Amino acid sequence: MSDAQIWTYVLVALSFGLYIGIAIWSRAGSTKEFYVAGGGVSPWANGMATAADWMSAASFISMAGIISFAGYDGAVYLMGWTGGYVLLALLLAPYLRKFGKFTVPDFIGERYYSKTARVVAVICALIVSFTYVAGQMRGVGIVFSRYLEVDINTGVVIGMVIVLFYAVLGGMKGITYTQVAQYCVLIFAFMVPAIFISIQMTGNPIPQLGFGSTLSDGSGTYLLDKLDGLSTELGFTEYTDGSKSMIDVFAITLALMVGTAGLPHVIVRFFTVKRVRDARKSAGLALLFIAILYTTAPAVAVFARTNLIETVSGKEYEKMPEWFHRWEKTGLIAHEDKNGDGVIQYVAAPEINELTVDRDIMVLANPEIANLPAWVIGLIAAGGLAAALSTAAGLLLVISSSVSHDLIKNVLKPDLSEKGELWAARLSAAVAVVIAGYFGINPPGFVAAVVALAFGLAAASFFPAIILGIFYKKMNSKGAISGMVVGLCLMLFYMLKFKFGIFDGGKEAVPGLQENWWFGVSPEGFGTIAMIVNFIVAIVVNRFTPEPPEEVQEIVEHIRIPSDAGEASSH
Repeated sequence: MSDAQIWTYVLVALSFGLYIGIAIWSRAGSTKEFYVAGGGVSPWANGMATAADWMSAASFISMAGIISFAGYDGAVYLMGWTGGYVLLALLLAPYLRKFGKFTVPDFIGERYYSKTARVVAVICALIVSFTYVAGQMRGVGIVFSRYLEVDINTGVVIGMVIVLFYAVLGGMKGITYTQVAQYCVLIFAFMVPAIFISIQMTGNPIPQLGFGSTLSDGSGTYLLDKLDGLSTELGFTEYTDGSKSMIDVFAITLALMVGTAGLPHVIVRFFTVKRVRDARKSAGLALLFIAILYTTAPAVAVFARTNLIETVSGKEYEKMPEWFHRWEKTGLIAHEDKNGDGVIQYVAAPEINELTVDRDIMVLANPEIANLPAWVIGLIAAGGLAAALSTAAGLLLVISSSVSHDLIKNVLKPDLSEKGELWAARLSAAVAVVIAGYFGINPPGFVAAVVALAFGLAAASFFPAIILGIFYKKMNSKGAISGMVVGLCLMLFYMLKFKFGIFDGGKEAVPGLQENWWFGVSPEGFGTIAMIVNFIVAIVVNRFTPEPPEEVQEIVEHIRIPSDAGEASSH
């Protein structure tokens, strides 16, 4: 067994032991503890937990991977996800907190005084959460398959068991304190290799400055210039050049932004603190914690891409370093010797390119490519698992509370006791883990692509209903329901048609999927169009149907009055 593998086993075992210990210590005894951790979490702890909840496997594993392959075009993910968090923290969190409801379907059901609205919101929450959690489980499988030398499917099953343990036992209380630990693990695991490689390549210990610096070989060449040169030599576009149309960049960025603001598992975090003021404070702290990773990701992408090209391009396959063959076993990097010369041709032209690289491995393989110490390689495995498991747990809680609180307690069985509701929440979390595991084993794409679609679905369904619910007191239930249904169906149709080729006899039957995009907008960005349609439908239907009751309009009027005094009001 190699040193790296021993370190991986030790660090992963220690981090898992920590998470399970926290879950046992903080197990939930009531529905309030299960759904919102009893409402007594400090802003610092909640800020860290929110950051861990929000920085999923897509942020940790995939985002730098996308940027390393897409270059300038990958920046849309950075802008969209960061901007979305700001939008959520400033525009939605304080008002939803003051409204005093545990879940987004709960807010929509009460605000739009309608069981139908609640059921539609539950369906939206389940679709968004399952799409998102599929990406997390896939991330868990990738990390396990490489570092514990098991196949991806076994990795997904191990991840399912761990998440099930602390999500079902501890509920939001267990998840919150586990996520504080997971934030510390994932940020340390992301930053240490980045600092190491930045010093190695540029002599600058700050990665954010390092990737814009000159190389440490004394040549005076800037790192980005070198990468541009390497990319064009191999026939790829210049790393610092963008190829996406302006409208698509705008659409993807906006879809990711408003999708973030409508994500149910992030919104629920603002109910776990005592006061509205604490919700604002924890939102600001979370942004600071998130920015540490998000400002480092572009640097990690540049380091990984440069190292990969220099290590593999034009080199003899037989003389490839050990890490290459280890990753080959996972199927995430593959070499096909098309011309039989034993040399790896890594070029843009698909007919002569001999190397296939899954972009999800760029962050994970980076320390090995750069020859970093064995403990750093083990650390990145623990960090990747922390990122995937923290978000998976938050999403599973949303799924279980949507089913137990919004569907069973508020629609199907209103006389259900608190104990019965807690059991229903735990049972639905267990079922959700099994379904999430199935999606992890049979994923509909690489991690970040799947997650981007979840954001599009959240933008198309939830965002207009929440915004209109807070800022337009005359918005009625019929308008909100019509908007959500039309927005969600339109987004699902577009996604299935252009991402999976379902309405055209499969992808292979449609060579020009990209040319047929409506308005030149990709499926990842179509959430913006679907959201606009949702707004229009909601406002038009609202015009021709009765106004909401007077007491609902008064509640909306009340939640917009700033309140920093004492406990948050709830209705």
